[in-house]
Amino acid sequence: MASYKGTYSNELSLNFIIPIMLILLLGIVYVMTQRAGSGFVSFILISAAAFTMIYWAKVLKKMTKEQKPKYMMREHESKSWVYDLIKGEQEFVFVAEVPGPEDKIMVRLIEGILYVRGSSGFSKEVPIEGSIDMQIFDFKYRNGVLTLKIKKL
Repeated sequence: MASYKGTYSNELSLNFIIPIMLILLLGIVYVMTQRAGSGFVSFILISAAAFTMIYWAKVLKKMTKEQKPKYMMREHESKSWVYDLIKGEQEFVFVAEVPGPEDKIMVRLIEGILYVRGSSGFSKEVPIEGSIDMQIFDFKYRNGVLTLKIKKL
């Protein structure tokens, strides 16, 4: 007994549906031309049928197209992005790789969440427990590595 191990895709089924719809369209056009004379009404009906079939073929193609969400790349980046957070009694040290240059980097600490932005659309949010009464004290950026010192007020 043979088995099919390939993956099924919507595009494969669409390759069968569109020719079937085209055959149906041609059948409708043939039937309409045989029943109606050579009048203007039959021309309008045939044109309407043709445009309807083309419209539905495009709708089916758009529905079956596999679209990837735009945020997938950001989720992938966030999984591979690594940072270090060294916690002390009175201060934290945060170290991470961030795409620069230095003038494009923006860092904010708001209500326990550290917001880090860099160039090329790089943006991360890091929750830091116990940093509600803290403030960024020192900011260093060198060779793509961001180092922050966060101290209690």
